[in-house]
Amino acid sequence: MKDQLDANQCRMATVAIFDTNGLLRGQKVSRKNLEGILDKGMGMSPVQLALDPTDAILPIPGVSDDDANFHDSPLKVDQSSLRNIPFEAPSDDLLLLANFTGNNAGICPRSLLSKVLEKGKTMGLQAKYGMELEYTLFNETSASLAAKGFRNLEPATAHASHDLVIYQAAQSNWYSEVANMCEALNINLSKMHEEIGPGFMEACVGPGVDLETADQTALLKNFMRVLAMQQDKSVCYMARWSEQSDSQSTHIHISLLDNDGKPVFWDESNDHNMSDTFRYFIGGLQTYMAGMMLLCAPTVNSYRRFVEGTFAPPMLSWGVENRTCCFRVVGESPTDIRVENRLPGADSHPHLTMAASLAAGFAGIAEKIAPSAETTGNGYIPGQASGAEFARQMSDAIAALRASSHAREWLGDQFVDAFASSREGQLNEFQSKVPDVELMRFFELG
Repeated sequence: MKDQLDANQCRMATVAIFDTNGLLRGQKVSRKNLEGILDKGMGMSPVQLALDPTDAILPIPGVSDDDANFHDSPLKVDQSSLRNIPFEAPSDDLLLLANFTGNNAGICPRSLLSKVLEKGKTMGLQAKYGMELEYTLFNETSASLAAKGFRNLEPATAHASHDLVIYQAAQSNWYSEVANMCEALNINLSKMHEEIGPGFMEACVGPGVDLETADQTALLKNFMRVLAMQQDKSVCYMARWSEQSDSQSTHIHISLLDNDGKPVFWDESNDHNMSDTFRYFIGGLQTYMAGMMLLCAPTVNSYRRFVEGTFAPPMLSWGVENRTCCFRVVGESPTDIRVENRLPGADSHPHLTMAASLAAGFAGIAEKIAPSAETTGNGYIPGQASGAEFARQMSDAIAALRASSHAREWLGDQFVDAFASSREGQLNEFQSKVPDVELMRFFELG
């Protein structure tokens, strides 16, 4: 590490954690202080994990409730996470990710995913996964968004434009700058394209193991915001930012390897070349993801996505090459066969959704849970698909997480209680608001 700091001529570096919203929160430290931090760690208040994106403090037991004393807790820096922030001066551009340790490790998203990954390895399994991130790009600044009241906004493109090369070429500067940014941040950017609405786009992080893909996806979300700001634009990851927009998702492509790196999802003697292990993994997803819906849909806006007419999953169904299912089986060889989890929204946390997906799938393998019947045809047609239902309201998702013995076993009581409490705090706050649509509908004649 000293050699790397010398090569960078490091003067200042950023040490940061991912909060429960997926936002980077950290501090710039001097080279001298960094050397001490690498050796002994540093302190940060776990209240960082209780903050909403606009720094509203959400209730977490023992952290931000009436018993809190706003203490610092220890962080441990992950030296393997070292990368460069492309927007910083060369001697000030190093970024290191850190995890909470000790009493607050259980509510730290990065630590939580590490815990689930390690549990999989004790089963002789390791995850290989990639993530597809959907977002909308706007020709709006923070000032213009506020001035317009976040209504009548100008997307980067005027029309729906799925894979339309005309718009892709017209926005070549954006695509080029995203690619340049990803190179500096060591993000394995595998694909970008226009999506199915005005300004609607997708960026894909290629498959990797351990924490790396979740780290890269979370970094991509954070720093695409920065890039947009520098171009007088805005990026939005809301699950649904208007009634006219389609829903925005984060799709996770997951395969499993044994501890020798051999794929375990492939078996030519079975239907669709799906091994029993693969089928049990899907059975676990179908059985347990409903209890962890809150991790896939973590905000009051998340549930706007699950309405008729969007591409959001209708239930916890599965099918082969079927995008109307929640769990889509993809791939025609041992190395690329995988399941695509289409449940998480674009507003979800990469580390938390991956932890939930693996916790469900690993449990399915351990318990040998068979999946439901395969869905063929259009899974949106009533009676066409089979699979469990999931919460369509945030209050139901909070209750489901609290009641899930599986989530408590795999993610821990501390995390379940903390995350449910924080989201309940958000829900309670928003239930006291009067939306503009209610004024329009009921003010005069209601």
